[in-house]
Amino acid sequence: MELFRVTGGTPLVGEVSVAGAKNSVLKLMAAALLAEGRTVLSNTPRILDVTIMSEVLRRLGCDVSIEADVLTIDVPSEPGTEADYDLVRRMRASINVLGPLLARRGEVRVAHPGGDAIGSRGLDYHIAGLKRMGAEITSEHGFVIARADRLHGATIWLDFPSVGATENLLMAAVLAKGTTVIDNAAREPDIVDICSLLVSMGAKITGAGTSTLEIEGVDSLRPVAHRVVPDRIVSGTWAFAAAITRGDITIRGAEPTHMEIALDKLHSCGADIHLLGPGEGFRVRMSERPKAVDVVTLPYPGFATDMLPMAITLAAVADGPSMVTENVFDARFMFINEMLRLGADVRTDGHHAVVRGKEWLSGAPVKATDIRAGVMLVIAGLRADGVTEVSDAYHIDRGYPDFLAQMKGLGADIERIAVPDDALPF
Repeated sequence: MELFRVTGGTPLVGEVSVAGAKNSVLKLMAAALLAEGRTVLSNTPRILDVTIMSEVLRRLGCDVSIEADVLTIDVPSEPGTEADYDLVRRMRASINVLGPLLARRGEVRVAHPGGDAIGSRGLDYHIAGLKRMGAEITSEHGFVIARADRLHGATIWLDFPSVGATENLLMAAVLAKGTTVIDNAAREPDIVDICSLLVSMGAKITGAGTSTLEIEGVDSLRPVAHRVVPDRIVSGTWAFAAAITRGDITIRGAEPTHMEIALDKLHSCGADIHLLGPGEGFRVRMSERPKAVDVVTLPYPGFATDMLPMAITLAAVADGPSMVTENVFDARFMFINEMLRLGADVRTDGHHAVVRGKEWLSGAPVKATDIRAGVMLVIAGLRADGVTEVSDAYHIDRGYPDFLAQMKGLGADIERIAVPDDALPF
């Protein structure tokens, strides 16, 4: 077991670079299964989840390699049809091989997914949509089993704009016979990115970035080279870290148009935000204690649920009370239990949290429950007296490349240490 040990009191100052989005690249890797041959993804983040997804693809018969930020996937003429439980349980994004393998091979067995402990995220929308496209789907011995000689076009309405369901149905529809319409589709930049990849592969898609996607199925696709969209959640992490620690961070490679509401909240709390040139990123500087602001998470273009821990942490050290409301996942507030260990004043009522900010938190041992919670516990430790130890460090590895080096480069007093399991206070 490894943990991050951080000593509080240091503002983060300097520059960081943001790589491609975790929430995009994993789905782009799954989309590569739709075409025989070599797909190349540049601006790929070197994170644990990419390593896990690479192994998922290898067990399906693909050759996968990465050099610097370039990921190469060689897909065979007949990729395998079963995604193993031991890998899928470690990362929910593995479920996204369901759509492309069903469309390409006519059958697929995928273990029920695992991933972050942030609440129930069932496959109902995925399964209902694929059934409308003609798939026969059963669940046996922990696997989702889907079969279809060839999927056909259908009109699909999503009760909620699920990102995962939109992606799976989109990838299945590009090789289906006829036209598929997905209404109330997710609109995230990650969806636009996968649509861009698929269109360059030869798919016929209109409506990317809107709530209605129309896909005209084609007989086959070709492999291509594609650059992964910048990670807006990692960008937001560093932006909020500057405000929380009263620091000054330039975030290179970020795309501010993908996070306008988050940047507006930072501006409202008193941060100075300077946009750089196109493709260059932006700078966030905070010289005084942040002012309290209210935050409500919503599907894109709303404030991202993945950034709820950033909002809670900012509120915990802000001047005044804040209301933070979570509307997407039912267990995001698990993170609050760890913030209470650090002395944060937080009260929850259903999907609302009232946070009364403090000048300083108090260092303590805490545990990462998911990727974003883990990284924000480390950031919170920088505004805590004494030492904060964040265990289950592997969660942060899943989404943040070179995290330790970037933190040290910004001036943080931080180290990563290995400890025996029986030495942890949990």
